[in-house]
Amino acid sequence: MFLLGYDIGSSSVKASLVNAGTGKSVSSAFFPKTEADIMAVRPGWAEQDPESWWEYLKRSTQAVLEESGVSPAEIKAIGISYQMHGLVCVDKERNVLRPAIIWCDSRAVPYGQRAFEALGEERCLSHLLNSPGNFTASKLAWIKENEPAVYEKIHKIMLPGDYIAMRLSGEICTTVPGLSEGIFWDFKESRVAGFLMKHYGFDHSLIADIKPTFSEQGTVNAVAARELGLKKGTPITYRAGDQPNNALSLNVFNPGEIASTAGTSGVVYGVNGEVNYDPQSRVNTFAHVNHTAEQARLGILLCINGTGILNSWVKKHIAPEGISYNEMNVLASGAPVGSSGISILPFGNGAERMLNNKKAGCSIHGVDFNTHGKHHIIRAAQEGIVFSFKYGIDIMEQMGVPVKKIHAGHANMFLSPVFRDTLAGVTGAVIELYDTDGSVGAAKGAGLGAGIYKDNKEAFATLEKLDVIEPDPTRAQEYADAYARWKHCM
Repeated sequence: MFLLGYDIGSSSVKASLVNAGTGKSVSSAFFPKTEADIMAVRPGWAEQDPESWWEYLKRSTQAVLEESGVSPAEIKAIGISYQMHGLVCVDKERNVLRPAIIWCDSRAVPYGQRAFEALGEERCLSHLLNSPGNFTASKLAWIKENEPAVYEKIHKIMLPGDYIAMRLSGEICTTVPGLSEGIFWDFKESRVAGFLMKHYGFDHSLIADIKPTFSEQGTVNAVAARELGLKKGTPITYRAGDQPNNALSLNVFNPGEIASTAGTSGVVYGVNGEVNYDPQSRVNTFAHVNHTAEQARLGILLCINGTGILNSWVKKHIAPEGISYNEMNVLASGAPVGSSGISILPFGNGAERMLNNKKAGCSIHGVDFNTHGKHHIIRAAQEGIVFSFKYGIDIMEQMGVPVKKIHAGHANMFLSPVFRDTLAGVTGAVIELYDTDGSVGAAKGAGLGAGIYKDNKEAFATLEKLDVIEPDPTRAQEYADAYARWKHCM
């Protein structure tokens, strides 16, 4: 018996087949092999063609089936993880009306800010737990004003995961956590936020039917079965945004538990058991995968847009040509803590919620042409990313979410000893690294939704811990000094 998980990212689409009994992945594949294209027609814009996600998903599915030799009939459930906050618009024939506006597109910032002011900050925060900001609802408001001909044709709006589920099953539906990440959900009323819909002039018919996160949300139809090589009728039993799903994949379900990722964006995600919010709305609060009206489980999400993309930029433009990320990490380790005085602000990928939606940009401070080399800049970039994490963690702790232990996958920037040691050193938190990823988590989520696992303890009993990074108390002051210097550059 097997479970199939998909992770629909902005860089690639990954599929994993998981043996339900052992909890181990038997095959994984992702496409494209280089980073997927992001269209940026204007500064601050970021769009992708949803059809490209489907094409990458097809290739990934075919690859795992071929490599594993698993019969499609043995796949008992499908789970979907997806890039959050995107907007896909379809007409009544389910045709995509325009490219998807994805998570790192910042064009909707002024729309969200005007709504925040017009509706009242306290009202928005107490009901939505966030300002409307740059989220899906505000992106739809941008389309309504700037592309009225497109808006008039919209039958349903969807998140990227909703779109993939529609392509698999033909059914259009969504979840409460999905609506909350789009800032459509009223936590006080436990329903779609009517006051926000009225403000923006949105008809409620645009919102898809709501299904539980762990439930049958459709079955693979004949068309998708032919395209993917799957069995018709295979149930789709789980979907979640990539960050809640990453927390799930690390078995982070309960208050006080923390998950982190550091891919294209960087995230620290903590679970809160009380309905709460940051008065300045600098971090995001959404329904976690196991949130219910009776038992609050909220994900407090700190997201730094300029994370892996800064490391990638440094690799392309600063590091020696042809160097690998591993070799770059080794080079960075040759510089001391604090990078001999260089500080880098990593905010060059659009507006940052943590900075009150400002476009702070990326900047490099303290370079001495006579003493600094490439290794100092490479390390300073990684330290700057970590220090932005620390800046946001301070906000989370003010909200009552202590960060003492961080669960992370052994992937992306967590492969760098400099990054890991700096994060442990500046926060004082223990970091635990696990052998998992988003597509494996989505597969196990599908197992929970299908009733194959009775609870998360059973689903993640085989989760393998690979490493533990303890903070080094002898270097705590060095990290604190470097962080203080970095903050002074803000």
